[in-house]
Amino acid sequence: MSVTTRYRNAWEGFWQEAPDEPGGVIWDADASRTAARHVALFEPHVEDRQLPVLDLGCGNGTQTRYLAGHFPRALGLDLSPAAVGLARRQDPDGRAEYAQLDATDGAAVQDLHERLGDANVYVRGVIHQSEPADRRPVAEAVATLTGRRGRAFVVELSEAAKPVLMSLAQRPEGPPPKLRPVFAHGLAPAEVADGTFAELFRAAGLAVLASGDMPLSLTESAADGSPIELPARWLVVGAHS
Repeated sequence: MSVTTRYRNAWEGFWQEAPDEPGGVIWDADASRTAARHVALFEPHVEDRQLPVLDLGCGNGTQTRYLAGHFPRALGLDLSPAAVGLARRQDPDGRAEYAQLDATDGAAVQDLHERLGDANVYVRGVIHQSEPADRRPVAEAVATLTGRRGRAFVVELSEAAKPVLMSLAQRPEGPPPKLRPVFAHGLAPAEVADGTFAELFRAAGLAVLASGDMPLSLTESAADGSPIELPARWLVVGAHS
C-alpha cells in the first residue's frame, strides 16, 4: 500500500511553503533541545554503533544533521520531495544524505533495507501525524529497516498534547504563526491514543526495550517568552533477542 494522494499532497504543499531558515517550522527546534536529548536515551540500547542511522520523516533535516555526528552514516528520509530538497539546501556541507521514501510502501522499504542492511532508526512525530490506516505500515517499516541488529528510537506526542495544541489554536489573537500552516494543510497532530502507541510496534514484531516521557520542544513561545513544549512519550524498540 502507499499513502493517499490527499495526504501526500498535504505534506508536499506544507514543505513547499515552509521557510528556508532553520526554526521556521513549528517543530524544527534546535537539536540541542530534541535529538541530543533523544540520543542520550537511545545510545545505551544501540547494540551496533557501526550501523547507519535513518531519520524517518526527516523534514528539513535539522535532527538528521545532528545524528550524523553520532553515527558513521546518516540518511534522512521523507515522504515529501520538497522536504528532501529543503534538507539538502540546509546541509551545504553534506553532513548527511537525504532521499524520498513513502514508509507505507513495503516494497520500497524492503528495497532500502536490501541496499543498506540493518540500520538504527530515529522516528520523531511520524506516527501521530499519519492517517490511521498508515500507522501499522509505518511501524512495520521500522521493523524492516532495523532488522535483527538495529534499534529504533520513536518519540510521539501523547494524548495530553492535543488540548495544548487546541488551546493554542483557539487563542483570541489566533494561532501562533508557525502553527497556522499545520492546520491550513489539513495535518492533524496528536491523534494516536496512548494505549496503542507501543502496541503498534509489538504487532509489527518488535520488542519494547525502554520507554518514558519527555516533552517535545517547539519553536514557538508562550506569552511569557518561555518555549512551548508538548507532552510526549518515547520508546526504544528492536527485534526480540
